[in-house]
Amino acid sequence: MSAVRRLVVEADGGSRGNPGPAGYGAVVIDAATGETLAEAAEYIGIATNNVAEYRGLIAGLTAAKALFPDAGTTGPDLRVHVRMDSKLVVEQMSGRWKIKHPDMKPLAARAAAILPPSSVTYEWIPRAQNKHADRLANEAMDAGRDGRQWEAAASNAELDAPARTPLPDRGPPGDAAAGAAKARAALAAARGGTEAGTLFEVPTAEEPAPPAAEPVAPEPTTSEPTAPGSTAPEPTDVSAIAGAEAAAASASGSATTPAPQVGWAAAPDLGTPATFILLRHGETALTPEKRFSGSGGTDPELSATGRDQAARAAAHFAALGTVQEIVSSPLRRCRETAAAVADRLGLEVRIDEGLRETDFGAWEGLTFGEVRERYGDDLTAWLADPDTAPTGGGESFTEVATRVAAARDRLTARYAGRTVLLVTHVTPIKTLVRLALGAPAQAMFRMELSAASISTVAYYGDGNASVRLLNDTSHLR
Repeated sequence: MSAVRRLVVEADGGSRGNPGPAGYGAVVIDAATGETLAEAAEYIGIATNNVAEYRGLIAGLTAAKALFPDAGTTGPDLRVHVRMDSKLVVEQMSGRWKIKHPDMKPLAARAAAILPPSSVTYEWIPRAQNKHADRLANEAMDAGRDGRQWEAAASNAELDAPARTPLPDRGPPGDAAAGAAKARAALAAARGGTEAGTLFEVPTAEEPAPPAAEPVAPEPTTSEPTAPGSTAPEPTDVSAIAGAEAAAASASGSATTPAPQVGWAAAPDLGTPATFILLRHGETALTPEKRFSGSGGTDPELSATGRDQAARAAAHFAALGTVQEIVSSPLRRCRETAAAVADRLGLEVRIDEGLRETDFGAWEGLTFGEVRERYGDDLTAWLADPDTAPTGGGESFTEVATRVAAARDRLTARYAGRTVLLVTHVTPIKTLVRLALGAPAQAMFRMELSAASISTVAYYGDGNASVRLLNDTSHLR
């Protein structure tokens, strides 16, 4: 019986803009000792998070194969366990989710063709456990921003890696360490280097990048929403598409230098934006009756319809794979909506008081008509003046804007360069959009926001913002 060499591959990818400047990182680890055997990272130009994550997987598997090129023939059998914080990649490569996006199919095929599918297993891990690969990806993106190549010798990524322990039943640690050292030495010699670094980059020729002149389209506008009633995308056999598509993808050529950009693309690099995906909570019993439901009255739960909407939003974000953090209003309807998404993505929900709905004072629970009937003069003044508060000590739009702007500034500083899902309410979402547009308070009355709708705003380092989406409900159909 031939010996078995067991490796762990941890991989990650990121995009500063989604799509935007992107890079990947991957690390190969000896399963018996927890020792880092190889690192790979590369800036890949303009791409989405999902493309970058798949490229990281391809790099990691390629590096693992390079360590033991004779595996399965004259050498030991190779078993690779892949660990990633991208649920999309893990579920698709495991064959449990269908690969719908046309840009993902050739990448999945390339990954599946590197090693026999039976020798590779996949596991989703929280982002906190994937710090090594995440740091590599960010180093690669920093290098691309500065117009240079990522260099293994200058990497500090392993310093951020969590402590590793050998995985059980992986054979004698001493033999494994000796075998790993021999493999590194052989690889270094073949590349004209030395064993001393023990870190290397995957050859670019083995890792062709998508042409820089053809950036991948944003995931939110091209993904296919999960069918009503389903809990996960349909399964598919990744290995079945590893033939012709893999060959076509491999023939696409090596990574190229991005073409000179013109127009807006030629503007100075303002840094990575913080991208806020704004999800209004699902319906409550008050929503279809169009009653004022703020933070000063009851705290209603989601209705059956609202829970279904939350589940569909969760399936939508799971298919996209772009959400990195989740922050919610403290009110129950938002926390329940956020929890549905968080459970699906394996993320934690943080609460920010600044995202709560307006306090509508005495108007809480009333319809617009009932408020006009009972508090007509106050309603007229409220509609005309953002400094006027609802009857009975509620909040004015000016007060809400001050609170929401403070939350915005706090969250953009905390999550610079990341894509964050904010689960909140009508007024905070409209306020963020109108502030991003530089529009007056009265503009809020001209926006429609459906229950469980999605809007998106990106915030840049110079203080400017870009509204990218408003009131999208395609995921609910």
